[in-house]
Amino acid sequence: MAGKYVITKTADGQFMFNLKAANHEIILTSERYVAKAGAVNGIESVKTNSPNDAMYERKTSASNQPFFVLKSGNGEVIGRSEMYSSAAAMENGISSVKTNGPTAATDDQSGT
Repeated sequence: MAGKYVITKTADGQFMFNLKAANHEIILTSERYVAKAGAVNGIESVKTNSPNDAMYERKTSASNQPFFVLKSGNGEVIGRSEMYSSAAAMENGISSVKTNGPTAATDDQSGT
């Protein structure tokens, strides 16, 4: 099974998506969008930008855990990763987004 984007509606009526790897683990979580069209555009931006290593910003949380954000061509954050236990695990997460991001199908579970 390949990875997929899952669009959902949040409790406050906004929309977001998760990119899931083939093993169903979430590898990227989007920002929240007022309209579903924003989430769909965000997915297209991930598909475009995820293969390019320069679009990933590697960061460390206040609790010293590595994570990354994926940015669009205009520098806006499209999505962020979970917190990882090591820099190597974070790099594996980036690799998974690079692999799954460009071709993953979309599963709209927003109910709209």
